[in-house]
Amino acid sequence: MYNEKLTVNERFDAMEAMLNGNTGVQDKLAADSYGKAFWNHMHSGEITNELKVGSDGSGRYIIPSTYEEELVKKLKCENFMRKIGTVVTTEHDMRLPVSLTEAEGGWVDEGGEISFMDAKFGQVKLGAHKLEVAFLITDELLEDSGVDLEKYAMEVFSEVIGENEEEAFLVGDGNGKPMGMIHQAEVGITTEKVGEITMDDMVDLVHSLKAPYRANGVFVMSEDAYIKLRKIKFFDGRPAWQPSLVEGEPERLFGYDVYVSDYMPTVDGGNKPVLFGDFKYYWIGDRGKRRFKRLSERFADHGLVGFVATQRMDGTLVLPEAVKSLVVKSE
Repeated sequence: MYNEKLTVNERFDAMEAMLNGNTGVQDKLAADSYGKAFWNHMHSGEITNELKVGSDGSGRYIIPSTYEEELVKKLKCENFMRKIGTVVTTEHDMRLPVSLTEAEGGWVDEGGEISFMDAKFGQVKLGAHKLEVAFLITDELLEDSGVDLEKYAMEVFSEVIGENEEEAFLVGDGNGKPMGMIHQAEVGITTEKVGEITMDDMVDLVHSLKAPYRANGVFVMSEDAYIKLRKIKFFDGRPAWQPSLVEGEPERLFGYDVYVSDYMPTVDGGNKPVLFGDFKYYWIGDRGKRRFKRLSERFADHGLVGFVATQRMDGTLVLPEAVKSLVVKSE
């Protein structure tokens, strides 16, 4: 049983600690009987003994393991940051040691030793911010055997969670949500012209990044920047842009993949509408299991049932020099 004085986050942490290494509990969450009991509860509100293993004591239940796997796959499709970033599962706050000084090398005489400079190290924290998504559905639809609640919930939750994640990972201010890359990446270049962006600027941005990071470089840009760059042509009239030749694959610029986000800033003075770098250095930490909650009573007078999905996660750029931003020149 959980202490009623604990906060929701404290209950989540206590439950994750219980699950960690407990293969018996994990097997029960993966069992067909738990999955059936879980979705029966979401449909009817009935609580059976099989559900107890997934309860956090506040009306939320861990989603079945097979459904969680499908949801994670769907999130990767909805939010490209989960494709190009590094996703880890955390059970508690994670502190990642990072070097604040560059490595140095030099030639050493036979029998000699390399001298070590005074190395400085810092820490980057991956915590847990809570993201919730809710939707309402009528009693009539729930009672309709033809309604696939699992599929509908998957579509709603993956889309809305994906949108919120993408926004936070790119431009989040770190206040109750992850810190976005736009605030952490180092400035690579400032455009030559006021309020404009050119291919020369893009070339300079690419080469503002150290060669090792360029090897895995990708562009992330706003719709506005994308449209402007798509219109630029070489001197012989050929478009500088490389459209994708494979459906579902990103377009390319200078041989690097391009991802477009509605959440990146426009091409206006002082804004950062383009990022370029190795996004594997943006770490996304998923804290434990995702949970669903059925709100049977709150909307009963209106003939509605509410559903809430909860996940906890964080994101941070562990090495700011691995990604560079383009700043649009102001007057």
